[in-house]
Amino acid sequence: MTKENAEAYWKENISTILKLLFIWFLVSYGAGILFINQLNAIEISGVKLGFWFAQQGSIYIFVILIFIYAKMMNKLDEKYDVHE
Repeated sequence: MTKENAEAYWKENISTILKLLFIWFLVSYGAGILFINQLNAIEISGVKLGFWFAQQGSIYIFVILIFIYAKMMNKLDEKYDVHE
């Protein structure tokens, strides 16, 4: 791998990580703290949506983001021919 390809690979890798962390931040901090009053107006099975995000939703989103990251990294590895 050339130096230019390595730099491009890590640039895309860091970009992917930052995008996914931003999504996680929006869900955990935004839905769990900032917008909790607006989300609590919505109830699902008797549970307020803001409370659900604060207690469980952000964890579920984090696990989903892990799988998304793995899939995106596999594609990135194949793009730069560094896959196993």
